Amino acid sequence: MAEKVTFLSNGYEIEGLFIRKNENKGAVITHPHPLYGGDMYSMVVETIAHAYNQNGYSTLKFNFRGVGNSQGRYDNGIGEQMDVLAALICIDDMGINAIDLVGYSFGAWVNAHAIRKDTVLENMVMVSPPIGFMAFKPTTTLDCLRLVITGSEDDIAPAETIQHELPTWNPDARFDIIDGADHFYGGYLKELESALLNYLSARDAQSK
Repeated sequence: MAEKVTFLSNGYEIEGLFIRKNENKGAVITHPHPLYGGDMYSMVVETIAHAYNQNGYSTLKFNFRGVGNSQGRYDNGIGEQMDVLAALICIDDMGINAIDLVGYSFGAWVNAHAIRKDTVLENMVMVSPPIGFMAFKPTTTLDCLRLVITGSEDDIAPAETIQHELPTWNPDARFDIIDGADHFYGGYLKELESALLNYLSARDAQSK
């Protein structure tokens, strides 16, 4: 069952929902663009959390500053990067130190720009990174990036553009394209969940 949690980010109280499935491994999940109605209750965010919970991971999803009951206001993705780092510290303080950072759309963009060399996480997953809508740093390298997922009909996260940029981000990252899905995965949430479950199962099998 989800537990309401709060943590501080630059003095702002940020609200989140935490589900504990494992004492050691977990995922922090970030949501789509708040100016377009994005929050932690997005169906894609829910699907990501469900996939991780099914695979035995604890999850922390949260509302960026200015969204829902989180204090502050929208900060063009800058302050939101501090929210991501604060969420990672929050879950680490819970004793979970094998951490995935997973972002959908705007959340993926914020995650990619938030991490530092000393950031506490093991793996990064991006679902529909909005490369057709928001500029990624031209020299962004993401050694922790393990998986990128997008839909074949996604014009905000076009598959061909991601394919071009992926060698810069991390040439070893897996890239899954869900045939027929657009940016919102309407009618394709099960396929998204399956892609995440397949990735997690394969990764966990390799680590044994």
